[in-house]
Amino acid sequence: MKLPGEEESGRGGLPVFYMVVGVSAFMLVLLFVLLKSNNEQKSGSDYLKEMQQQQQEEAAAGETEELEAPERKLRAEDLDFWDMYPVEGEENGEEPSSSTTPAVSDKSVQNTFTERAEKEREEQREQEEQEALNDPSTDGKHTLVTNPDGTDEWVLISPYLNKCTYDFTKMEDKAGLKRYMENGKKISYVGTDISKQTGNVNFASLKAAGVDYVMIRLGGRGYSSGQITLDENFKENIEGAIAEGLDVGVYFYSQAINQDEAIEEVNFIVQNLEPYRAHVKYPVAFDMEFVANDEARIDGLSREEKTSIATFFLDGVKAAGYVPMIYGDKEWLIKEVDLAKLQNYDVWLTQEEDIPDYPYQYAMWQYSTKGVLNGIKGDANLNICFIGYSQR
Repeated sequence: MKLPGEEESGRGGLPVFYMVVGVSAFMLVLLFVLLKSNNEQKSGSDYLKEMQQQQQEEAAAGETEELEAPERKLRAEDLDFWDMYPVEGEENGEEPSSSTTPAVSDKSVQNTFTERAEKEREEQREQEEQEALNDPSTDGKHTLVTNPDGTDEWVLISPYLNKCTYDFTKMEDKAGLKRYMENGKKISYVGTDISKQTGNVNFASLKAAGVDYVMIRLGGRGYSSGQITLDENFKENIEGAIAEGLDVGVYFYSQAINQDEAIEEVNFIVQNLEPYRAHVKYPVAFDMEFVANDEARIDGLSREEKTSIATFFLDGVKAAGYVPMIYGDKEWLIKEVDLAKLQNYDVWLTQEEDIPDYPYQYAMWQYSTKGVLNGIKGDANLNICFIGYSQR
């Protein structure tokens, strides 16, 4: 006998079996695919990791080499930045010519240094020449003056005063006396100056020795007292010289400190010369000077004041009919008075040199105070005159 439902279940069991088998196979295939995909992903990831690790190792090695490498010094070619700028013609694609971009050679560099050195030497020479021109001892524009205190000073020579024109190659000495010669002929005059300090003078012996004229001290003003006195030997000296036929002139030692005193001195001179007026052919000289190792009345006078006093004195002498003359050494004439205001008067220079370096013109020169002269005992003052006053 058959139970209900047996036929139906017998017919449905086989398809279910096949379906289970198919599903299982599909699941196996799917699982295989998934496993294979995971293996591939894992291999790609390892490869990327290996590459990244290799790059990092190379980078680390590069940094190590950079740190360990020695510092590279800057070279000249590193500073060659001229290639940054195009040479003329390169903008248009042209080849630069050799004249446009000359090559720098060792020879051109050497020539540059040689030219620079020569230029520096030339500048040095020009500087030395300029310094030589500015040297007062060689520029011909200054003259050396010794001040009363013994110091030396270079003084500018005035371009407005008459310069000395004597040619001292024409000067000759004969028996210790200077003579100025021209074409073998003496054109100068031999002289001496005397005072009470000279003592007794043998005028005949003076004339025989070749003396032509005598400058006699008439008197002076005391440098301290201010009193005017006549030289003790004046009368004896002037009369003795005139008796021997010698030309005579006089000088007065002034210590006037104002114009009134200058006029007072002139009046004193004129009064004492009056008996000998006809014989006084040579000048009446104004002698103002400092006193050695002592104070004098004129010490406080300015240059302008001394010039003014000298002018009043000399003008007074000229007004009285005599030839005025100013006496002095180089320092006095150049620094103590203004010669520009005294150009109308002859100068009697005292300078004990073989050749005086006084730059201006002078008529008479006292070249020695320790000369030897017959007629005078002891030291004699020697003079030369370039003007024949007695022949005027």
